[in-house]
Amino acid sequence: MRRIVLTALLLLFAKLTFSQINAVTESGDEVVLYQDGTWKYANDSTSKVSEEIPVNNGVFTKDKKSTFLVKSKTLNIGIWINPKEWNFTKGKEDDVAEYKFDKKGEDLFAMLISEKTPIPLETLKDIALQNARNAAPDVKIVRQEFRNVNGIKVLMLEMAGTIKGIKFTYYGYYYSNDNGTIQLLTYTGSNLFDDYFKDIELFLNGLVEL
Repeated sequence: MRRIVLTALLLLFAKLTFSQINAVTESGDEVVLYQDGTWKYANDSTSKVSEEIPVNNGVFTKDKKSTFLVKSKTLNIGIWINPKEWNFTKGKEDDVAEYKFDKKGEDLFAMLISEKTPIPLETLKDIALQNARNAAPDVKIVRQEFRNVNGIKVLMLEMAGTIKGIKFTYYGYYYSNDNGTIQLLTYTGSNLFDDYFKDIELFLNGLVEL
C-alpha cells in the first residue's frame, strides 16, 4: 500500500508543478499560462481570492522535537523536522521536488517544491486548484486559510480527490517572497488523513524563513 500511494500521488504532483507557466507579455505584464490554454494576469487586481480566504489567528510555531534544519538551495527558507520520525532525500536533477520526505514506517509523505519566480499568495490558490484538476478532475478544496507560521504569512490548502482510483488528500503550505515561491506539501490516502493530522501539522509548522 505504501508504494502504491506514493507512486500514484507523485503522478499528481508532477502535473501540479509543471502545468502552469509564468510569462511576460510584450507590454511587460506578468501572466500565468495554464495547460488548457487559458491564462490570467499574475497580479490580477480583480481577483477576490484574498477576500474569500479566512485568516486563522492561531499560533503556529516549530515543535521543540524538530531539531534538524533542512535548507532550501533555491530560496531563503528551511524546514525543521524531527529526525527520529522523518526521513528526507534530495530530489534528483529531473525531480519535481527539491526535497522528499516520508514518515518512518508510515504512509505519510511530503515534498518541498521550490522555484525562483515570486507568485502572489492570492494567485497561488487558483494555480494550485487548476493544476490539480488537470490530473484529478474531481479534486476539491476542503479547507483554506491564511496563517502566520513562525512569523511568515502562508496560504494553507487542503484538497481531496481521486487519481488512479485512489482517494487522496494533500495538505500544504504555500509561501512566496522576493526570492521565489515554495510549496511544502504533505499527502496520504484520504482514509488515513485524520489519523495523521497531528503529524502533518507538526511537520508543516517547521517552515521558517532564514
